[in-house]
Amino acid sequence: MRSVKLPRLVPSRPVPPPPPAPGEVLAAAEGLRVRLGGRPVLDGVDVEVRAGEVLALVGPNGAGKSTLLGALAADVPAAEGVVRVHGRPVADWSAHELALRRAVLPQSASLSFPFAVAEVVRMGRAPWAGGDREDEDDTAVAEAMARTEVTDFAERPFSSLSGGERARVALARVLAQRAPLLLLDEPTAALDLRHQELVLRLCRQRARAGDAVVVVLHDLALAAAYADRVALLRSGRIAAGGPPSEVFAEGLLSEVYDQPVEVFPHPRTGALLVVPHREP
Repeated sequence: MRSVKLPRLVPSRPVPPPPPAPGEVLAAAEGLRVRLGGRPVLDGVDVEVRAGEVLALVGPNGAGKSTLLGALAADVPAAEGVVRVHGRPVADWSAHELALRRAVLPQSASLSFPFAVAEVVRMGRAPWAGGDREDEDDTAVAEAMARTEVTDFAERPFSSLSGGERARVALARVLAQRAPLLLLDEPTAALDLRHQELVLRLCRQRARAGDAVVVVLHDLALAAAYADRVALLRSGRIAAGGPPSEVFAEGLLSEVYDQPVEVFPHPRTGALLVVPHREP
């Protein structure tokens, strides 16, 4: 019998998502409950992340901010409820498909090998390898490094950098990925004043370009100045959500943080300032 040679089947590569429409929901949690180590961390959280906006997750330590970010990234499993990215439950996406749709900045960045800074940033382009947009790699890497001001030490080993420099390189990797949903966990924690402002300006720029940005912040003044919406978490639940002008009320913040605060507008810009109440 004559053998028949079958054609070799080549797995198709995941298709990148089209540019999101303004206001499109790129990530959502519905009735989300998360348990870690047998302990409830999130309890019935509902939240939506929309294209064109910066959503800040704020609240005291242990409120569940990083866990919520991890759940939206599909890195933390839900005990109950559902998390959707681009309209589909996260479990329905492959890891590669997710990488084309969301980029994640964890709280800390560490590498076991002495990669140069430029190599670390280029890691953000891994989801595009072999695809139609691979020719954008050099441009994406150079642009991300310039925006985070790390170009001058591109050839230095990542391990030789200060904490703030590492944080900026890690952010450059996320920007180079060019995913439409950015999930950033305390991106300003290790940064000086200048670079805190730089990072939040980059968040605003990405939102204006049509992306969705979720950022965990402890500095309420930064959240008030740069976020379109905030979700105020307390004990694993969202105590309030909406524009900073609505959520950042003295009474509510004083109760959630168990610390009296004062909220007043900046005399020049009108942006809300949140400071602890101090006796003279």
